[in-house]
Amino acid sequence: MLPACPRPFRGTLALLLATATLPAAAAHLEVQGGRSYMDSYGANTAFVEAIFAPHAIGDSGRLDWSPDVSAGWIDSRDVARYRGDAYGTDHAVVLVAAGARFHYGDAGAWYRPLFFSFQLAGTSQTTQALSTHYQFVSTLGWQGEHLSFQIRHISNGSLHKPNRGETMALVGVGFDL
Repeated sequence: MLPACPRPFRGTLALLLATATLPAAAAHLEVQGGRSYMDSYGANTAFVEAIFAPHAIGDSGRLDWSPDVSAGWIDSRDVARYRGDAYGTDHAVVLVAAGARFHYGDAGAWYRPLFFSFQLAGTSQTTQALSTHYQFVSTLGWQGEHLSFQIRHISNGSLHKPNRGETMALVGVGFDL
């Protein structure tokens, strides 16, 4: 049973508690921060992400995938034209996501730290940018041993309008558990 806390934060708390119980060296944990944009309106954002041990795809060993889970927060924005709308901009969004991170190349290849990840997410709030409680998360980035840079887009894939989405630039600091 989770401790009493506001409903939107229960999923985030559960993810953090589950990550804390992982065996040593089972995951790479990152804390990420940056700026997210809906149209040209910015908001601060933060994520905690766990990337687990890689699994080879095929026999060559050059392409692999790793299970990838994250919990994030995107701050609210005050946009006058959306005040009072059913899908406003005045609420922060908490999300929990799970999916896979893909790497390609031999262990020493210069491009090996580049990655693409795809996740499915659930959100605490609906907004102009994220108008459903389910979202798709696509990330393109570079992951070093302790530092990462990422461009991330979150949207519902036009399954529901409005579908402005959130596009963000993130910098992460990470370490192996």
